[in-house]
Amino acid sequence: MQTTRFKPSSSGTGQDIEQHTEIDTAIDTGQDAGDITGSEGGQDRRRDLLPLLAGVAVAVGAVGATLALADLASPLRGPFTLFFLLAAPGAAIAAALGTLAPWGRVVASVAGAVAVNLLVAQGMLALHMWSVRGGVVTVTALSALPLLLVVAVRLHRRTARRRTT
Repeated sequence: MQTTRFKPSSSGTGQDIEQHTEIDTAIDTGQDAGDITGSEGGQDRRRDLLPLLAGVAVAVGAVGATLALADLASPLRGPFTLFFLLAAPGAAIAAALGTLAPWGRVVASVAGAVAVNLLVAQGMLALHMWSVRGGVVTVTALSALPLLLVVAVRLHRRTARRRTT
């Protein structure tokens, strides 16, 4: 556990703040002070947290799609379905833009997800075929196609590399 205290200087200006740091290793799980303060431990935790958050996002999206397709009355139907409608095309676009910088990929995938949803809604309204189920199915299909294409290309590249080595 790390405790940080700030103590103002004796002049009272507050500009000279001394930072005192104490590390309590007795409460910790047996790690020494170097393991606690090192940036490596924090990076490992963040790396371990990413697959967990991705799994939670997939579960929330799946529940949202299921609630919308089954037309179940639930207070979670609206937010979970909206999450699915934004996350599914966003994930497909982000996977296709794998070589782009991370922030650029986030911005492009969010903009692309909004564009896909707007185009689906506009197309269904223009054809007088609007329904919630139809919208969810269409967005799912339009999101699955690029995602499956990216997976197929990556598998093809992997097998091509194995043949050459």
